[in-house]
This record gives sequence, structure tokens and C-alpha cells, in this order.
Amino acid sequence: MLKVGFIGLGAMGEGMAKNLAKAGFLHFIFNRTPEKAQNFTPDFNVKMALSVEELAKNVDVVCVCVSRDEDLLDVIRTLSKTIRSNSIVVDFSTVSSETAKKAASILAYKNVSFLDAPVSGGVEGANNGTLAMMIGGDAAVLEKVRPILESMATRIVHIGETGSGQATKAVNQIMAAGINQAVTEALAFAKTQNLPMEKIIDVISVGAAGNWFLERRGLTMTNGNFLSGFKVALHHKDLEICEKMAEKAGVSLPLTTQTRLDYERLIAEGFGDCDISALYHLKVK
Repeated sequence: MLKVGFIGLGAMGEGMAKNLAKAGFLHFIFNRTPEKAQNFTPDFNVKMALSVEELAKNVDVVCVCVSRDEDLLDVIRTLSKTIRSNSIVVDFSTVSSETAKKAASILAYKNVSFLDAPVSGGVEGANNGTLAMMIGGDAAVLEKVRPILESMATRIVHIGETGSGQATKAVNQIMAAGINQAVTEALAFAKTQNLPMEKIIDVISVGAAGNWFLERRGLTMTNGNFLSGFKVALHHKDLEICEKMAEKAGVSLPLTTQTRLDYERLIAEGFGDCDISALYHLKVK
């Protein structure tokens, strides 16, 4: 069995790592904040690496889940110092296609394969092992790690060459921005009509306008509960990536830009670490 190491125990990474551990794949973890890794290890037969370099030299597959492009490249450059030839790196972060290609290029010098494998499904999907994964890279490499990925995801789709997974995630994030705008605006309108919100959400969720966001976040947002799921600050970062990719392609994303600007207002008001459903707060002000 391939030995797996996991780097990045954030909101998504922690749940994914736990599912890897339960499936018996996970051997090493590393987190920039040691306390998270220390709290993780007592529940599982997993070792806490003291550095990225230590983790990289002791496993066959390195999984990475960090927040930003520069964070990913820092991790890739660091682990490339000690990673073994013929190892595989699977990146679950949301970064640009260009960054994914750069990471693959760095690792190619070490004869290490790279898959960009961003995910969708929220914290719930990460905790329940029901994520969707969109994969860029060599299809043969994907097949080598597919059993590992299946412990975290119920849908794994090979999109194409390196970077195509991240391009697909950009599509997802653009769509999520539009859904957020539509759902929060509609529910804010429902409030002005003095409608029973629980009944409204219940009936619309199973109709043509139904969607995951309405079903999972409708009641919480209308009750003023914006506890962290997918953070406003992170979606804001993702939409900036989408805008840069669109600019390079010569296309405009007006709804994406508007959502990014709305998120900037939310961040300024202290909602950066809240779930993106906090957009409802702006609609009902």
C-alpha cells in the first residue's frame, strides 16, 4: 500500500486527512501551526512530521491542501529538496492553472508526478468523504492514486492535462458566486414579503430552482447564522484568480466582479472568516 503524507489541516484539509487515516492510507501529517497536527495525531496512528522535508522523504504520495498560490509554491519548492524519485504529489488547493503548471515543472526535475486536484463539496463533503474532485495531469498517475482519492471523494473526474483541474475549479467558483447572489437576493426578497422562510426554503429546494447552497445554507443565513463553512475571504481570493484567468483569455465576468466587490464590503465589516452566505447580510441591510 502506498504511504501518504498530508500537508495543510485547514477547514477542508482536516476532514480529508481524517478520511485518509480511517482508510489506512495516512502515515504522516504536517501543518504550519503545530497545535492542529498535535491534536490530530492522538486519534489516529499517524506521525506528525516536524517539517515538510521530513514528511516528503518518508512517503510515496504527498497530498497538499493550502490556501494560496504562493503557499503552494513554497511547499512544492520545500518538499522538492527531499522527495523521493517516482513519488506523486496531489494538490487539493484552489490556485491558478498557471501555478499548477509551475508546480508540476518544479517537481518534474525530481522525476516526481503532479496532479492538480481541486475539490468541491464544502466542509461537509470533506468531513463525510463525499467531495467531487476535478483532476489535471497524467491519467495513468491518477489511476495509481485513485484508491487513495476514493477515501475522500465520491466523484473523481480526469479533466485533462496539468492545469485543467484548476480551470474547472474556476468554473465552479464562478458558478458558486452566481448561485450565492441569486439565493441571497431571492431570500432577502422573500423576507420583504413576510413569507415563512422555512416553508419557502423547503418547497423551492426540491423544485427547478433548488440547489445545494439553498438547501444547506438557506435556514442558517436567514437566521443570521454565518458560521464558517466556505469563508468569504477564501472565495474572494478564488474570484480574483478567476478574473485574472478571464482577463488573460479576453473575456469579462461581470457577476464574478460584483461578487468580489460585495465580499470586499463584507471583509471590511468583519465577515471575512464567515461563510459566503453572509452575503445575505448585505441584501437585507
